[in-house]
Parts: sequence; C-alpha cells; structure tokens
Amino acid sequence: MPSLSLRIQLDPEGRIGPGKIALLENIAAHGSISAAGRAMEMSYRRAWELVEELNLLFGKPVVERRIGGRDGGGARLTALGEALILRFRAVERAAADAAAEHLAALQAEIDRPGRD
Repeated sequence: MPSLSLRIQLDPEGRIGPGKIALLENIAAHGSISAAGRAMEMSYRRAWELVEELNLLFGKPVVERRIGGRDGGGARLTALGEALILRFRAVERAAADAAAEHLAALQAEIDRPGRD
C-alpha cells in the first residue's frame, strides 16, 4: 500500500518533517536527548542540532534540559514540543485521509496485470 510522507515548510529555512517529529517523540519516551538519538541511530550532536533548529525556528524551547545531579539530568518536551507533535500528526492524518483514494488508484495502476 502506498504511503504519504509529509514535510511542512514554515518559512524559507524552517522545516518540520517526520524525522524531527520522531526525535521529539523519542525524547518524550526516553527522557533524554542522547537516548532519543541512540534509539534513532543518531549522534547526540545531530539530535541536539535538530532540537536547536526547532528552538530557533519557533523562538522558544521545544525541549527543556535538566542538568545532571542526583537524578541524572535528562530532557523533556515543553508544551510547545508536545503541541508540535500533536499538530504535525493531525496534519499528517488529514493529508493521508484526503489522498487515500488517489494513492489507492496509483497503486492499482502498478498492480494491474498485463500493464505495458
């Protein structure tokens, strides 16, 4: 079955796509930027760069870091970070629903026996 991949261009240099959203979801799940990066086979540096891109794009943090200590530090999403995930996934579902008939028709053309 065909699928739709969504990337949202917010300004000439600001993009949100499945990779950044998956990173935010992994930060929420693992409570750490480095653990989220590892789960995605991404370096801490790259994970932090993507988080920083989002911070700069929106002008406020999407992830809040907690400095180490007795509890070991970590990270959690801000309200904005959580909203980004919810909004992106909602747009993604709406786009997939709107495109489903057309995607199925395209797949039917590929699956059609005896095609030229």
